[in-house]
Amino acid sequence: MNDSFYRHPSAIVESPRVGRGTRIWAFSHVLEGAVIGDDCNIGEGCFIENDVVIGNGVVVKNNISIWDGITIGNNVFLGPNVVLTNDLFPRAKRPSTPRRIVIKEGASIGANATIICGITIGEYAMIGAGSVVTKDVPSYSLVYGNPARFISWICACTNKLSFDEETECVCGRRYRKTGGNTIKQIS
Repeated sequence: MNDSFYRHPSAIVESPRVGRGTRIWAFSHVLEGAVIGDDCNIGEGCFIENDVVIGNGVVVKNNISIWDGITIGNNVFLGPNVVLTNDLFPRAKRPSTPRRIVIKEGASIGANATIICGITIGEYAMIGAGSVVTKDVPSYSLVYGNPARFISWICACTNKLSFDEETECVCGRRYRKTGGNTIKQIS
């Protein structure tokens, strides 16, 4: 990592670990321990705490706080005002141990969705706007609602998938069920 990134004059960037080509916009604050990859876009009014790792090519839209214990994979999209939590039982005067959220590569989270801590959002999963996610979300799945529930399998290109054991998306990617509630891209 290096210092060749854009920082709006009103942004506070304390971390020396911000990747090349990343843009950090107005009134955002990045604490010293945060790690942000290359070619990210951190929108206006964001706050990023110390124990945070953000991969390459991530889009963080406006007004999002990313708390200690959150890991975001490459090419993730966080829509405006997404809420990420890190404490299941918050109190003002009680010490807490942050619970982690892991958001894997290519996942997309719609505007105003709330993600409860202690969960993993799988690769290329898509969370509908306004959803409340209270449990793990499988890779290549579309979920939405309050609480968010499984709607369908989707391709990395976002087309819905329909199959028993194997299928091919119109974009040419192939998928196979791998047991339980999971699928895997095979080509």
